Amino acid sequence: MTGPEAKADLQHYLDTARDALLWKLDGLSEYHVRRPLTPTGTNLLGLVKHLAGVEAGYFGDTFGRPFPEDLPWMSEDAEPNADMWATADESREDVLALYRRVRSHADRTIDELDLDAPGSVPWWPEDRRRVTLHRVLVHLIAETNRHAGHADIVRELIDGTAGLRADNDNLAGGDEPWWEDYRDRLERTAREVGDRA
Repeated sequence: MTGPEAKADLQHYLDTARDALLWKLDGLSEYHVRRPLTPTGTNLLGLVKHLAGVEAGYFGDTFGRPFPEDLPWMSEDAEPNADMWATADESREDVLALYRRVRSHADRTIDELDLDAPGSVPWWPEDRRRVTLHRVLVHLIAETNRHAGHADIVRELIDGTAGLRADNDNLAGGDEPWWEDYRDRLERTAREVGDRA
């Protein structure tokens, strides 16, 4: 598969990951979309903000098509992890609207460039910074899926919601007692093996 078919295939996988990430915020309170649930502060709204900045850079600056808005949390002098959480002044609507604008900008880059279009990732080491749109698409599919996986776990910790999409959780069939028995079996196995080690 080459050309437009390959690009459409890659875009489909990127869009699937983007949509999975956004679904994880549905129906949650402001507190829960911001709530840090790991020792490193991973939170749902921060993941969306982070990926907005990532897409703006990779599909913008890399191809000489900078995103037209300033994203100060992505600058070199920003405080560490400024892109991984939303401040009290940044509403959920602000972050989601930004993500939609960045996504639209990225999609225009994808639509208008060929897969072999050259780019340069300024923040990568000199020996690796020359890329193509194809490589950036693959990189962003991996990056977005990685963070969608983080979001899946964070959302499950908040209220038990898990899976790929609202209409297809992509999980083994089972009711709550089945899942409790399954988890208990895994815990017993882990303890048994751990005790033998």
